[in-house]
Amino acid sequence: MGTVESVTGPLELEELGVTLIHEHLCFRDEANAIQWPHLYDEQALHDAAVVAATGALEVGVRTIVEPTAMFGGRDVRLLERVARETDLQLIACTGIYTYDFLPHYWVTRDADAMADAFVHDIESGIQRTPIKAGFLKCAADAPGVTENVEKVHRACARASLRTGVPIMAHTFPAGQTGLRQMEIFVEEGVDPAKVQLAHTGDTDDLDHIEALLDTGAWIGMDRYGLEMYRPLASRNETVLALLQRGHADRMFLSADSCATIDWFPAEAEEQLLEHGAVDRDWSTRLVHDKVLPALRDGGMTAEQEHTMLVENPRRWLARG
Repeated sequence: MGTVESVTGPLELEELGVTLIHEHLCFRDEANAIQWPHLYDEQALHDAAVVAATGALEVGVRTIVEPTAMFGGRDVRLLERVARETDLQLIACTGIYTYDFLPHYWVTRDADAMADAFVHDIESGIQRTPIKAGFLKCAADAPGVTENVEKVHRACARASLRTGVPIMAHTFPAGQTGLRQMEIFVEEGVDPAKVQLAHTGDTDDLDHIEALLDTGAWIGMDRYGLEMYRPLASRNETVLALLQRGHADRMFLSADSCATIDWFPAEAEEQLLEHGAVDRDWSTRLVHDKVLPALRDGGMTAEQEHTMLVENPRRWLARG
């Protein structure tokens, strides 16, 4: 069946088991952390990541696909420590998570040079470690597919073509960016079946979702618990509608949880919870504790559940 790179070495695809396709064990501004390390409690970050990993294992998850890239504070050494301490299988990525900004280094270099850096992470190792990336990550959001964002997408496409690893693309359904993102990948010659359009579950526009599926891409129903974007029950209605239309074999379920995230001060985080903008149970456990029981009650079959959580990740991560 083939292998995929994890932070502890190659894994046989049949060993992946139940897989959450989009969860972060740490998300922070790497420049901030480098310049003012005293602002961060490294032990607390580590402990939170271990809690997230342990929680996933307790509900039956075997593997987490960890899509933290540049500008998210990617730390593969942390991921490796957590994987070895908990025995959770973790798959890291390469790429750039930006809605527009790029450092001058990349503004003045072309997509091929950027692709070279991504390929290095895939074939040689990340951050001067032997840990290799198992997939590529890029993003488009409210600003749309800007010139810089397009460069990152084309670099990901070229790196994918050179290495065979798949691409996860953060999308902005409110702006329907996914269609333009797919156009770029197809222009570059990428097989649409290598592309996952993350955060598709933020919309209930079934016509738009069908248009994305018509491109041949996968879709991520992967922000459960982020009520500010869409309530859990509403997300489930869309998933159930898509299951009824026969799309179980093109969807993933996940929560996009962050064991730690530095976007807000502690008091703001508490306000988000108090006002229901974020589910208090937003974590690596949420899909199994809340989402799956509700989907089962709504008519999801055991076969459909297995397809979305076991078979689809294997198929998407297969290199080639």
